Amino acid sequence: MSTAAPTTTPLPAEWRDFFALTKPRVMSLVVFTGLAGLLAAPGSIHPVLGFTAVLCIAMGAGGAAALNQWWEADLDAKMKRTHQRPLPAGRMDRGDARDFGLVLSGFSVMIMGLAIHWLAAIILAISIVYYAVIYTMWLKPRTPQNIVIGGGAGAFPPLIGWIAVTGEITLMPVLLFAIIFIWTPPHFWALALFVKTDYAEAGIPMMPVVAGEKSTRRQVLAYSVLLLATAMVPWAIGETGPIYGISALVLSAIFVALSVPVGLRSSQPEDGMKPEKRLFAFSILYLFALFTALVIDRMVLA
Repeated sequence: MSTAAPTTTPLPAEWRDFFALTKPRVMSLVVFTGLAGLLAAPGSIHPVLGFTAVLCIAMGAGGAAALNQWWEADLDAKMKRTHQRPLPAGRMDRGDARDFGLVLSGFSVMIMGLAIHWLAAIILAISIVYYAVIYTMWLKPRTPQNIVIGGGAGAFPPLIGWIAVTGEITLMPVLLFAIIFIWTPPHFWALALFVKTDYAEAGIPMMPVVAGEKSTRRQVLAYSVLLLATAMVPWAIGETGPIYGISALVLSAIFVALSVPVGLRSSQPEDGMKPEKRLFAFSILYLFALFTALVIDRMVLA
């Protein structure tokens, strides 16, 4: 945890501040991919239990996000993108944020275990520790590979959703994990390219800060091509039908096409970083569209 002394007396936090701790925009993608994994899995689950499983995934993600913000409060205060969060803005006591994250995480794992089963609960617990401890506390401040390795934290939801239905880990949910794992670097480095100054001022060794823009851009393009290949595997091995296969091919081809100008160009002062912002925005749409196609494909095949 960063050690800078608090500079303001925290104001009474509102429910909006606690909600903000859960990173609701990020959580929406987590919940969606978790739900997609649950709906795409073979077999069935009672709707109440299915809702409970997705709720636990959301609570776990929210708890991990709160712990992330508790640990990084002083770093967030140095960055334009994050300085208005509840802790750096002085609207919340640091201990309250930590306790909120721990309680939310603990409840999510316990309810998942009692209501669904313990394999899903164990994977959920691993995902929380992966994000809050391995990524936030260990990788992020130490290595530019933080996003590459730490990206695994955001890849767990479809795996957990799938396990909630089937009770076992098979090849297909592992492939869904792999798709999000490979998607994370080009998604996040596109963002890091246009907020590089923020990360540099906060002393966080993100790839553009440590390795420079040129290297980061080449890696964005390389990971985008790798993402195309990875996204096609479920169709190539017969786990999905043409709805998913064609959607994955078209969406991934667009992803690569948008990565080309990012990978090959050099930014100029005041150029607005439009290619990078366009890729970042599409990368979010990509994941929503790809997993929607997966669910439709599985339902049609069923």
